Amino acid sequence: MKIWNIGIIGAGLIADFHARAIQSLGNARLAGICGTNHGKVRSLSEKYNCKAFSEAGEMLASGDVDIVTIATPSGAHMEPALEAARFGIHALCEKPLEISLDRIDKMIKAHAESGTRLGGIFNYRFNDTIHYLKKAVDDGRFGTITYSSVHVPWWRNEAYYENSWHGTAELDGGGALMNQAIHMIDLLQYLIGPVDSLQANVATLGHNIEVEDTGAAVLQFRNKALGVIYGSTASFPGQFRRLEITGTRGTVIQVENSFKVWQFADQTDEDNEIFRRFSAIEGGGGVSDPAAIPFEPHARNIAAFIKAVETGNPFEVDGSEARKAVEIIAAIYTSAAEKRTYFLKK
Repeated sequence: MKIWNIGIIGAGLIADFHARAIQSLGNARLAGICGTNHGKVRSLSEKYNCKAFSEAGEMLASGDVDIVTIATPSGAHMEPALEAARFGIHALCEKPLEISLDRIDKMIKAHAESGTRLGGIFNYRFNDTIHYLKKAVDDGRFGTITYSSVHVPWWRNEAYYENSWHGTAELDGGGALMNQAIHMIDLLQYLIGPVDSLQANVATLGHNIEVEDTGAAVLQFRNKALGVIYGSTASFPGQFRRLEITGTRGTVIQVENSFKVWQFADQTDEDNEIFRRFSAIEGGGGVSDPAAIPFEPHARNIAAFIKAVETGNPFEVDGSEARKAVEIIAAIYTSAAEKRTYFLKK
């Protein structure tokens, strides 16, 4: 069995989750960490018994890594991703892939030209509930889907934004939508399909930051279903995230990683077992504390990327797929700024 040597670029909060996830995999080894904060790099390298590098270029040129995960601030993802492509190294990047479509397209192009793989981390996709929900959608269990929504009513205190890249236009690229609700926006398009048009408003209501802490959009999907996106970091004390899909033959309401409703016109014993298995609240991480999330979905996300690299098969969250959530969020920002319905490109 090949052991894949993985380096982490970035040494902030999420890098620790990457490190734990990598070390939990039987076919991966954490080879090193680099970042601009050398104290944090040293601390993490000592904690996980791996090499500390002073910068990304040093790590990429070392010959010690096959894959890098990118855990820098959102608006600083492109540069290390491009550098990885130049060195012929695969890159798996935290959400959002980047904060603008132009920067994302440069990343996709660079890895396509180098023959390396570029992937995104959308760890919610790797929860068991999403597997069952995606299958129900693909099997037509909902009949004609009429409506789907995601709600992320979270809370972040002032300390989260103080002396931080969080909440800045340059490095966060947006607020509650681009940073927090993006996971659920990704799930929405993954499950229901492309968005055709939307109307949106964003506002900064509870924090002194450059970007939105509250956003809402009304959508029409390409399949004609209607939908809603709501995301906030100004909803004290923070509530569970929620996803709803309803149609002419079924309804599912998911709260965190649990099903509160799983009901179809052709209900089966398997449906009853799915509901029994996943009806208790599971999750809650991230509602008010960004560190209160499990690392296991990250591990499954990384494992799936490694498998795609090994086999040459498509990775389900490749660069083009990870781009889609950012495209929707960018459309929301344009709609809100220009006070008009925004039509996404087909």
